[in-house]
Amino acid sequence: MSGTKLSTNAAFAMAVGGMIGGGIFATMGVVISVAGKWAWASFLIGGLIALATAHSYGCLTRQLDKAGGAFAYLRDLGHDKVARVVAWALMLGYTLTVSVYGYTFGAYLAHAVGGPGWLPQVAAIASIAILAGVNLMGAGESSMVEIVVVWGKLAILVVLAAVGLAQWDAGELVASESTGSGISGAIIGAATVFMAYEGFQLLAYDYDEMEDGKAIGKVMTVAILVTIAVYIVVVLGTAMLVGGDAIVQRQEIALAEAGRAAAGTAGLVAVTIAAVFSTASAINATIFATARLGREAADEEEMPAIFGRTDSEGVPYAGILVIAIAASAMAFFGALDQLVQGASFVFLAVFATVNFIAYIRNVAHRGVAIAGCLGALAAIVLLALHLAGIV
Repeated sequence: MSGTKLSTNAAFAMAVGGMIGGGIFATMGVVISVAGKWAWASFLIGGLIALATAHSYGCLTRQLDKAGGAFAYLRDLGHDKVARVVAWALMLGYTLTVSVYGYTFGAYLAHAVGGPGWLPQVAAIASIAILAGVNLMGAGESSMVEIVVVWGKLAILVVLAAVGLAQWDAGELVASESTGSGISGAIIGAATVFMAYEGFQLLAYDYDEMEDGKAIGKVMTVAILVTIAVYIVVVLGTAMLVGGDAIVQRQEIALAEAGRAAAGTAGLVAVTIAAVFSTASAINATIFATARLGREAADEEEMPAIFGRTDSEGVPYAGILVIAIAASAMAFFGALDQLVQGASFVFLAVFATVNFIAYIRNVAHRGVAIAGCLGALAAIVLLALHLAGIV
């Protein structure tokens, strides 16, 4: 293990960075295209499912007293084959997530500086490569980057939201291209962009590196509450500034356009800086934790030994490189909505599983755990029906 532990502030930053990094910059246009004026409710519903799941994660991790998340919980129950499948599913989900963050990083940077058509893809790959390099330096350096970036982006997003909300006009929430309405549209929207909430459980893989592991449940809960509030005010504020249709049409850079509407070039620059650093922090947090999941699974011989290779400081360098290379390829060839929806499917399934484990182990509040499980399963069904064109 590396010598530098994660402080509570750093752990909070890792959780928030893993969520907000791509959640609002990459997914706002996707959710508005599905839920329309109910997009804010999509983020609320997704957040409630995440809160229930955080309760289950916190209780299970403290009981097990080791890192590993869903993989470790299933191993502890003796379900090794299921644990192996979940480990691979999570690696896929997190790699998809890193690719979404890289994709968004490239889109915002290229929009701000202009340049040839290939610049977004190159910038996406460069961002993943640089943050993989930061992770190779160890936990202390990685977490310091996270703390600085998270607090900076929160300040910019809150100011942007305040400017938009000061110009409130409910009509701006409507997007003519949205396919859903009412509560069903809000739930489908929550399912579609559920990857926006996946970041909190990264702490379950960082548990052994936390200074105060007992605080994991509290840190997760606070991080999700902050994220829910930020998502709701930003989606409402951005709609006030540029309108729902503009967000859908320019979903990859919607917040940059909102920044321009709020404060001209200065606003565009500020939001672009927030987007670039925000997606970078999410790449950082996700690679950091995913490589440690791979190391844990490799140590249990459930994944190839390459994921268990570490340097003298305990940094799982081989896993970091594999994740970075795979995510770079996905960011280069994938489409934003496909990457987002694919990752959301994975995390909804895993979160349903974790809540069910907490329920049968009776280590969490059983009502909260079963609510989280059923909520995740309902979202999976609705997302599948929506993609099939049924709802």
